[in-house]
Amino acid sequence: MVIKRLAQKLLREKLQENKVLLLYGPRRVGKTTLLKQFIAELQDPGICKSVNAETTIIQDELATPSINALKNFVGDHKIIIIDEAQKIPNIGSQLKLMVDEIPGISVIASGSASFALAPQVGEPLTGRKKTIHLFPISAEEIIQTSDVSDYKEKLNELLVFGGYPELFQISSTDQKKEYLAELTDSYLFRDILELEQIKNPRKLRDLLTLLAFQIGKEVSLNELGRALELNRSTIFRYLDLLEKSFVIINIRGFSRNLRKEVTKTSRYYFYDNGIRNALINNFNPISLRDDVGMLWENYIVLERIKKQSYNNIISRNYFWRTYDQKEIDWVEEREGNIHGYEITWGDKSARQKKEWLAAYPSASLEIINRKNFLHFITCLNPTRHVFL
Repeated sequence: MVIKRLAQKLLREKLQENKVLLLYGPRRVGKTTLLKQFIAELQDPGICKSVNAETTIIQDELATPSINALKNFVGDHKIIIIDEAQKIPNIGSQLKLMVDEIPGISVIASGSASFALAPQVGEPLTGRKKTIHLFPISAEEIIQTSDVSDYKEKLNELLVFGGYPELFQISSTDQKKEYLAELTDSYLFRDILELEQIKNPRKLRDLLTLLAFQIGKEVSLNELGRALELNRSTIFRYLDLLEKSFVIINIRGFSRNLRKEVTKTSRYYFYDNGIRNALINNFNPISLRDDVGMLWENYIVLERIKKQSYNNIISRNYFWRTYDQKEIDWVEEREGNIHGYEITWGDKSARQKKEWLAAYPSASLEIINRKNFLHFITCLNPTRHVFL
């Protein structure tokens, strides 16, 4: 099953002359395939030059800060695509030279690690770049490729195995387990290990394993440090690297007016449920799991983030909790308004959340459950698609 990617439309819409379009995303999430499809759909594919920066030849060609060398590299092409662009030394300066000095050129640069991991990228491209984030396959992409019924059949499997594109070509459960184990062992930390000096890579995996059991809960850096025998600053650094490498997402506490609100801690979610389950080596079906609430919350949160990203929904995302244990799973601040969402696998009543509405009378509150979640994670009409 070949999934139609929402980012394909974004590539066409955001590509501009004398600008750099940065395509971010985890390894094996489909960036190279997306770029090949983009080229194939061009009216004249000959205007595009596509290279893989993991090859030493391309690294050597683009490493020299010379406008003449870059002009020779570009030639008569109008679109330059550089896959795995973080492999190029001083890539930010090279891209700046390219779009500043070669009229009419458009550049797409993809990276499997956040370019923040590579030196000297952000500042040179200020005012010269746009960004697209590519995620594992989203609910809306499955529905647009097939239909709601097909998605409904796949949902429990998505909660366990996640949405990496290659999994949709694999029918065997055992082969899916093997794929995710290989992905976790061979690719998950590659960018961090290549770009940063990590003395004990095993600690990264142990850290993620601890986080896998704390989805939806605040994380204490001190407790993680004691469990892993690492100091607080090292834990903070590892978490930052894992976030920049598209393994986890950090959500902070929300507060506007109450002293008793928790604000200095974080909750962490995984980019993909399959990676989370591979780390704890648990691929049991939903009916046999005691962590289904965590799987559901992680899935809904990431699907919501995908919807925000692909549809240009500008939002600041938080959780909300007070020291006396009153909490809201997900809070969005959009266009000056505050929206609260309680994510539940079972039946949870909004009446239990009166403290939230008392603290923020103008805020909204909605329960996101298995019956109504599609409107929250897709652009489908909620009155036409009730998920029973």
